[in-house]
Amino acid sequence: MATSKVTVHFPCPVDRVWRIVTNLSHTTWRSDLKQVEMLDEAHFIEHTKSGYATNFTITACEPSRLWAFSMENSNMSGSWEGIFEASESGTRLHCTETVNAKHWWMRPFVPSYLKRQQKRYLDDLRREVLHPS
Repeated sequence: MATSKVTVHFPCPVDRVWRIVTNLSHTTWRSDLKQVEMLDEAHFIEHTKSGYATNFTITACEPSRLWAFSMENSNMSGSWEGIFEASESGTRLHCTETVNAKHWWMRPFVPSYLKRQQKRYLDDLRREVLHPS
């Protein structure tokens, strides 16, 4: 199992960051996604541009404070938690992602994959916060 924790700052109100992150009907800012399929209020599927699907279940939702979910696909299972915190100069977002590879041979690659995925997501989010699409 691999865990990645990162804290980032955005120069805007916490409500704005919250709306962008949790609005699953507007995900064009995500460079890795083709679409998000909403199944119900607690379940959705992300489809990557390469056609890979990951199932998500929202496990916690406290508006403008906490959003968390479990995730699973054929290669991994895990969880993500975002803690949103207002700061003097904007918003701090604390992200914790934990992933468990389902295949033993993938385990050595999971930490670097996780860091790369988190960086891409947060770079996309920063672009959307600063220059909305």
